[in-house]
Formats: sequence, C-alpha cells, structure tokens
Amino acid sequence: MPLFKPKELTPKVLVPETLFPDGLVLLQSSLDVDERKGLTPDELLRIIPDYDALLVRSETKVTAAVLQAARRLKVVARAGVGVDNVDVDEATKLGIVVVNSPSGNIGAAAEHTIALMMSMARKIPEACASLKDGKWERSKFVGVEVKGKILGIIGLGKVGLTVARLAKGLGMTVNALDPYASPAVAALASVNLVSSLAEFLPSVDFLTIHTPLIASTRGMISKAELAQMKPGARILNVARGGTVDEGALLEALESGHLAGAAVDVFTSEPPDLDSTAGKLVAHPRAVVTPHLGASTVEAQENVSVDVCEQVLEILKGSLPRSAVNAPLILPEEYQKLQPFVRLVEKLGSLYTQHYAAMPGGSMTWNTFDLIYQGEIASISNTKPLFAALIKGLLAPISSADGININIVNAELVARERGIFVSERHSRDPADQSSSYSSLVTLVARPPSRASSRAPASVEVVTGAPQGHSQRIISGTCSGDRLLITRLGRFEASFEPEGNLIICENYDSPGKIGVVGSILGQAGVNINFMTVAPVSPNLTFNDLGLTPDKDGSENTVAKGEFSSLNEALMILGIDRDVPLQVTSDLAKEGGVLSACAVTL
Repeated sequence: MPLFKPKELTPKVLVPETLFPDGLVLLQSSLDVDERKGLTPDELLRIIPDYDALLVRSETKVTAAVLQAARRLKVVARAGVGVDNVDVDEATKLGIVVVNSPSGNIGAAAEHTIALMMSMARKIPEACASLKDGKWERSKFVGVEVKGKILGIIGLGKVGLTVARLAKGLGMTVNALDPYASPAVAALASVNLVSSLAEFLPSVDFLTIHTPLIASTRGMISKAELAQMKPGARILNVARGGTVDEGALLEALESGHLAGAAVDVFTSEPPDLDSTAGKLVAHPRAVVTPHLGASTVEAQENVSVDVCEQVLEILKGSLPRSAVNAPLILPEEYQKLQPFVRLVEKLGSLYTQHYAAMPGGSMTWNTFDLIYQGEIASISNTKPLFAALIKGLLAPISSADGININIVNAELVARERGIFVSERHSRDPADQSSSYSSLVTLVARPPSRASSRAPASVEVVTGAPQGHSQRIISGTCSGDRLLITRLGRFEASFEPEGNLIICENYDSPGKIGVVGSILGQAGVNINFMTVAPVSPNLTFNDLGLTPDKDGSENTVAKGEFSSLNEALMILGIDRDVPLQVTSDLAKEGGVLSACAVTL
C-alpha cells in the first residue's frame, strides 16, 4: 500500500496585510509569496485553499471557516503578540501551527504606554491642538507630575515588566497584579506584587493593563472596578480591546470620577463613530491612538523577520520558536531529535505499509511501545517523536482525509483513532553487538492487549511466519543517514527511502533470480538489494523490557527463530509497482509474502 507522492510544488504564502519588507525578502527567496491587501472575508475564504502559509497582523480574521477551507495550510503566523483574531482551537484540531512574535514589539509597546501616560498627565494632545488653532492657553492645560505617583500594572509579563522599569526610572512607585509573576523577578525590578484588584485599585494614580484577551480577562475592569479607583485616577489600555469595559469607562469619564484615560486598542477597530468606543474616542479627557503600540520601524522590522523565519522553518519541517499551540522544545533538544523525528515517522509508515500487506496482517494492532535506547534516551521531551510516529502510522491510510498530523494535534488525533503509545527510555547501550549509540524500537501489541493504555510488557508471538511474526521494527541514525536494523524477526540493514519491495522467503538458491525475473517482466529496475537473516537472539534484553515476574509469558527461547530457514529480501526499485507484481511474487514457490512500500 504505497504512499501517493504528488509532484512537489513551491509552497505558497498569502500576505493580506502590510508587512515589513525585510521579512518578505526572506520568504521570496524560496517561496511563492502573494501579497493581497484589502481582501474581504468572502475573498479570503475563496482563495485560502491554494496556500500553505498565512501571514496576518490584527485586521484579518482567521476564523474556523477559513481554517477548514485551507486544505494545504500548515502555519498561520501573526506578526505581533496577540492571536485573538485567530481561532487557535480550530487550528489545533486541524494540525495547523499558529505562531506569533512575542518579543519583537516589547520595547515599542512599553514605550507607547509611557508616552500615553505622559501625554495624559501633561495634557499634551489638547495643548497641541489648542496652539495649532492659534490659541495660547497655558492656564487651561495644567497637568500633574508622575514622579512619586503610584502606577498599578495588571499583567507583569515582558511588556508589563518593561513598563515597570521605565516607570521606576521616572520615580514612580510600581505595584503589580499577576498570579503567575515570579516574586524574584518582581523584586529585582523593585515592583510590589499584590494579590487582588481590591488590594491595589484604591491606591493607584495610574492603572495600566498588559494581559492577553481571554475569557478571564474580558471585561475585567468594569463599573465595579472603576468605582474602587480613587477620584482623579487615570487608566491606560495598550494591550487588548475588551479587557476594559468601554461603556463603564466612558461613564467614569463623563461623571468626572476618572481624570483621564489613554486608549490604544478597542473592541472594534476602527470604532464606529456612533458606538460606545466611538464616543470614547471623542471624549475630551481621552487620549487615543489607532492601535500604535507596535508601530515603530524597529518593532515592525523585528516582528516581520521573526515570523517569516518561523514560517520558513515550519515549511521545511522544523519546529517554530514561538508556537502558541505547540509545546516548547529547546533548540538544542530539537537539533538532537531532528534526525530521529524522520526515523520514527519512517518506522510508523513502514509498519503500516508492511504489516497491512502481510497475509492476515490487519491494522487492528493499535497499542504500541516506542522504546528509546542509548543516547536518545537521555532526552526527556520526546513530543516530536510521538507526533512523528502518529503521522507515520496514519499517513499511508489517511492521505485522502487531508489530515495534517504534527506536534500540534498528534495526541488529539491518536485519541480519536484509538491509538495508544507507551514511550520508554533506557540509557543502556543501544545494541551491545553493534556500534549504534542510539536505537529506537517500535513494538506493536496484538489485539488481546489493545485495551491496555499503558502496557507493562510485550507478548512475543512465535509460530507460523505468515502474518503472525512479532511486529518489531528498530532503527538508528548516523548523522542524517537513517538505517532500519530490525524488521520483525529479521536482522536488517537498509535505508528507509524511496520505493521498496520486501519479500519474506525461504533462504534457498535461485530466489533472487526468480524475483528479478518477475520485476524485469514488469519493467521495474532494481537499484539495490539486501538480505536480512532471522535474528538468532530475539530477547527482551534487546528491547529493554522485563518479562512477567512468574516467567509464564513474554519469553523467547534463544535460537527458536533461527531454526526456520528464512530471510527477508529488501529491494530498492525505481518506481511504484501495481499490486499484481507483489501478488505474482507471493505466488512463487518459496516466497512466503511480498509487499511494496514507499518511504
């Protein structure tokens, strides 16, 4: 059951918003970049099936409908921090990586916060407008100093912490509310951590918000919270529209309870003139800007380059630095894992194609052990290997489903398909009879064991070779070279690449000639051939497993398999072959089974 491999096309990237050119240059060197500004939602929905990557800022709404229509999409890159314009849950289900640039605009957002605070404190926008209108009204625009005042920060992340340090430089006292903040980091920045809004709202002179927009932060500053602030206090929002209730804020300004507000973000952008946000924009005590927190040359350049580099990495098969829906893998870990990611995917694909094609080889064996031995066992974060196995197992039988299986959705897909994987680590030398420093072994369990989600041992089935032999595949990596070292009961040594035919046969003279003759009649060229003998010592020690305590099962007698005069013949061929070719091979005397695989 070979994989279908369509002709490779240059990946296409859709950029519907303005992005700094330095990042786009990186993409244009190897990708097909399509800048299509001003797309309507319907136009985006219509053309998105043609693209492998989508780069957006804040205006484009990447809805569930858009993601479901995007059959080729592998990554959505948000050139900025917040991803509230992307349906991350739907992207995760579909295996689409969502990345952002959490550090590219930290300085810009923090500086804009301070700029708005100073503008509000010293009434700079009003004074500027008055002077440009030909007036000289010095007494009308008396402001307040920020030195000695208390700044309250909700959200002491990277931006909030930078704002705190800048405010300390202005002589302010800084209090912060963030249940996840490190007390040690806060202490180093001379920030006082508080435990609740009620504890610090009554004391702050300025309040600034630096949180994402999630269910727990939506509308967290509303009428009740604003009422707790002391008269004459001022509030800023340079984070996300919706964290502050715009109607309650407008009411607090109109009543005079708050002396001012500085707002850079709104629930709807741009705000409708007749909406609450529009009235807030028009209020004389509101300093407003059109979402300029990240609008500096430096920030736009940093963010553009950052997300474009991540898009390139993902489309090349690597992991991104800042995926919001994938676990963090340290670069040094992934560098070690990368060749094994390819290996484990090949193990899974080889398992599905080889054992499904064997007589009696149904795909009901859905419980697996994935065993790491030697140096590879020292890496604890093996999420990429787990994802690679699920992708490899399902790709040969799921290609028509359009499922993009990767580290983002592998666990979800495995649960939905009823696949259970137990990962094991053994730091003993991978194979004492060879020079392999690392070995990865995939062991499938028979249906009688499939109900166990975390099986403790492996049952080795002996007896008839056709369809009942132990389902074990082992492999290793030497640099970037992949090598299969065991396939079932056979000791092997072949690279899992390209089109292969695997024949199980009695090891007797003339078999190679028979197979070559049948392939020749079908017009198939043989690129290489290797013969794998039956392993004389298939033991649990080979797998790093422990037999049952009573020794009543899960044991293999040494030499039991070697008494069968059998071998595997692995042939590398120049193209896919029809099922009739492998059927003809299996009909020959002495050939027990034959299957074609594509890796």
